[in-house]
Amino acid sequence: MSTSKTILITGATNGLGRIAAKTLAEQDAHLIIIARSQEKMDETHAEILRSVPSAKIDFEYADFTRLSTVADAALKIAEKYQRIDVLINNAGIHAFEQRITADGFGEMVSVNYLAPWLLTSILRQRLVESAPSRIVTVASEASRQSKSLDPTRDLTDTTTYTFLGSSQYYGCTKLMNIMFSMELARQLKDTGVVVNCLCPGFNVTGLGREVPFAGLLETVLKLFSVGDPNRGASIIVQLASDTAFANVSGGYFSVDGKPITPIDIGNDITAQQLLWTETAKLMRKYNPFNE
Repeated sequence: MSTSKTILITGATNGLGRIAAKTLAEQDAHLIIIARSQEKMDETHAEILRSVPSAKIDFEYADFTRLSTVADAALKIAEKYQRIDVLINNAGIHAFEQRITADGFGEMVSVNYLAPWLLTSILRQRLVESAPSRIVTVASEASRQSKSLDPTRDLTDTTTYTFLGSSQYYGCTKLMNIMFSMELARQLKDTGVVVNCLCPGFNVTGLGREVPFAGLLETVLKLFSVGDPNRGASIIVQLASDTAFANVSGGYFSVDGKPITPIDIGNDITAQQLLWTETAKLMRKYNPFNE
């Protein structure tokens, strides 16, 4: 009987996610990668196979700016795979101008928070049936840029912002990631599913892809060994596979594996529950299970 773990990961065609996926393939994981670009799928597949020729990798299409495609992918995965040992919510974007998705949400809210929430919610029962299993969500200490959170306002906020104002908006989505993870950990207590989130630290991989000078800045930072992406990928892999985290749930961890305390509202159980409730209402039209 194979001991290979089936690991579903998003955002694995770039940056930290690709590094983490390659490392997990080296650990004999069966990878399911969700991506929206066939070209990126092919590149990622080829790169991992160069390092791990025996790697087992499947791909599913979803565009995190179109939530119906996320729901479709989740339903296909639930039907196709009898086990999902680990779900890694890694996909994310820092946009420097407001863009509205076809669903009417701000792009960063959709990609960074609503899409992973929906994916996780639809696959929730499969993860419970696969226990012991894990859910790992990539959050960020950028969440401290968000001084408050009002789900009734922030989930549907499409206010225009500038390059400088984007950090607070991005931080808000990452605060949602933390709160969602902690609330889900409570909901799944005693099911055998552990739920944790993390901050991968500052990493130069994919740094500010929308900034004209990003490539030059990335080269300079790498020259001085600043923002090594392997460290950020390492904590993702640890939470997904290390036995030290097998029974740890509801945690928020730094790149060195140490617990982090979120800002006050991020740690507020009532606020976490309200965020969950309001998100569930918004996602009802996409989620057949209405979690």
